[in-house]
Amino acid sequence: MSHPDDSRWMAAALALSQRGQGRTASNPCVGCVIVREGRVVGRGWTQPGGRPHAEAMALVQAGAAARGATAYVTLEPCAQPGRGPACAASFIEAGVARVVAALHDPFPAVNGKGFARLGAAGIALTVGPGAHEAERAMAGFLMRQRYARPHVTLKLALSLDGAAAMADGRSKWITGEAARAHSHLQRALADAILVGRGTYVSDAPHLGVRLSGLESRAPQRVLLSRTADAPAGWVVLRDLAEIGALNADRLFVEGGMGTAAAFLAADLVDRLLIYRAPLLIGGGRTLGDIGLRDIADAQGQWKPTDSRWLGSDRLDVYERIRG
Repeated sequence: MSHPDDSRWMAAALALSQRGQGRTASNPCVGCVIVREGRVVGRGWTQPGGRPHAEAMALVQAGAAARGATAYVTLEPCAQPGRGPACAASFIEAGVARVVAALHDPFPAVNGKGFARLGAAGIALTVGPGAHEAERAMAGFLMRQRYARPHVTLKLALSLDGAAAMADGRSKWITGEAARAHSHLQRALADAILVGRGTYVSDAPHLGVRLSGLESRAPQRVLLSRTADAPAGWVVLRDLAEIGALNADRLFVEGGMGTAAAFLAADLVDRLLIYRAPLLIGGGRTLGDIGLRDIADAQGQWKPTDSRWLGSDRLDVYERIRG
């Protein structure tokens, strides 16, 4: 049974969960808020490397105040101990009276078992508040559980006429500082970032995060190439089918157009970021064949989810509609 304040406190837990995004794979980035008598007594989010869990962090902060409190958590608490105690058992031991969770955990070792332990212990349970937002916040973890691969975001920085570079490959810089800063923030939220061999050879990209205070959040660098050896500090993928082997929940694909076309043709793009600059190139490098045979096949594939100005550039965000 839901309470009037459930949405408010779940929103707080979801905001906390984002602090761990891009740093917790292969565990989900979960947020937890423990509330007693209308006051937050404990807060937590999954820490880098996946441990400790959000619930454990919040329970330590709450201490004895957790007894009789309500715990808001963005995902079903784990049911079996791993590198630490099971979160469902920790809630029971702490005397939590009620648990509100946004989503069931599809991971086979959990999937309903955490809720069953809580219910057997007499803890009141509500599931569903904030479910849509939690799906988006944990899109990488959920994609891995459902499709055995990371959630893929494709970035395209384009001119008004759809070119990503001059005909000879030169592309620095199509977009301005605000758009580039936004792109670097997206890097910081990813576990891994991928470019194709052409971009690697022509641009020698560093792929770090050039934002003050977030430099340490640089994702794992991945090169898509059938022929290149792994450069120091990089992972090489020979084929798109290998992305499931990456220890990554969120993969950011940044270049170039051949790589973008390959991911789109394989239907592996879940989120599309299009940064469009107010300039015309004419005869530049554009997106190649993505396997489309009829315009009707392309209709209804993408849903716009955001649009904003970044300085003089325009960002449009789309999510792939599946099933």
